[in-house]
Amino acid sequence: MKKIRLSGVPEHFNLPWHMAIEEGAFEDRGIVAEWTDVPEGTGRMCEMLREGESDVAIILTEGIVKSISEGNPVRIVQEYVSSPLLWGIHVGAGSPYERLSDLRNAKAAISRPGSGSQLMAFLHAQSMGWDTEGLGFETVNNLEGAVKALSEGAAAYFMWEHFTTKPLVDQGIFRRLGDFPTPWPCFVIAARQGFLQEQAGILRHVLDIINLYTAEFRQIPSIDRTLANRYGLEVADIREWLSKTRWSQRQISIEVIEIVVDSLLHLKLISNKIPAGKFLYP
Repeated sequence: MKKIRLSGVPEHFNLPWHMAIEEGAFEDRGIVAEWTDVPEGTGRMCEMLREGESDVAIILTEGIVKSISEGNPVRIVQEYVSSPLLWGIHVGAGSPYERLSDLRNAKAAISRPGSGSQLMAFLHAQSMGWDTEGLGFETVNNLEGAVKALSEGAAAYFMWEHFTTKPLVDQGIFRRLGDFPTPWPCFVIAARQGFLQEQAGILRHVLDIINLYTAEFRQIPSIDRTLANRYGLEVADIREWLSKTRWSQRQISIEVIEIVVDSLLHLKLISNKIPAGKFLYP
């Protein structure tokens, strides 16, 4: 049996992976798939790939593009979710902020530097016409840390996936001032180069399996109830999310990578432009 170490956020997007593992789909091909939940998100997964703690990560497109631009020996092996991610813009329930415009020059909570929550704060600020060079950040590690930071005033707002945070909005812990969709396909599958050099055959099997699961995922009977029960969400919210979400079974395009790179360059989040093909495998 060959082993592969997978990592991803503990969110509803990744249920196809858990179903494949639990149903023995990888074992049937002689693969032991070890999954690690990473509530800290993209920044932490980039570190895990760089340090060899993870072989393959299901990760935000803009985050891994930034990390590869900075020298992380990783390649994108496939697009995973082709639809945008809907980022909710949240403040504490008791905060004085009422409109998005109130957040100009306010400190944003982020899971960690290089995370999607940080990169989206830059993109949102740009869309609002704010000075992105003056943005301030408070590192909170995960969603629980964000609740604490917003409740205690250590940060003013926090950007995180709309449906993951909706229970906190429903409970009156957060208020959502608006949403900001990622302007490109939101999740990709990325692998460290050492793994690609040594275990390319395993990767092909892994992609075959997950692509079969994602292609059929929306047609699974009662998948809305399964997702709602597993992730503590309302069935109506899951149905809305399913209506907006599209999984992919192909490689992300060079044109999309170029758009992401140019956006990061414009915001001065990366300092050099490498050819778009260098991000992709093969």
